[in-house]
Amino acid sequence: MDNEKSHFREPLVSRRLPLFVPPIVLDRTSPLPLHGQIHRQIAQAIRECAIDYEARLPSTRVMAKLVGVSRNTVLAAYDDLAADDLAHGERGSGMRINATREKTLHGLRHVIRAARYPTRVLTLSDPDGNPLIVNF
Repeated sequence: MDNEKSHFREPLVSRRLPLFVPPIVLDRTSPLPLHGQIHRQIAQAIRECAIDYEARLPSTRVMAKLVGVSRNTVLAAYDDLAADDLAHGERGSGMRINATREKTLHGLRHVIRAARYPTRVLTLSDPDGNPLIVNF
């Protein structure tokens, strides 16, 4: 009986990418439309590298239920993300996050700092004698 298929067991290998549910707080009194607020908060999470490359966003139906808005509102926000080249999607596969330049720079930030770039440094002292270092 071990070889029989069962729909009650978990699949051996999951081919789905991890689902990312961004924290979204809507202000219904704001002059910014709801789809704009959703777009802005997801875009900010992408730019701050809080979302991994190729992570899946919830489906429009699930996101609409989570946030408490119409599915059309979420569709408009996802369309804005695609227009800004922050996410891409195909019918039936959901929305996925694109790689961004900021993410690449974020990963190299420690290398740039270790190289002490830029090379122009101005060293000053405050009134208490503490050193102030300005890189420019």
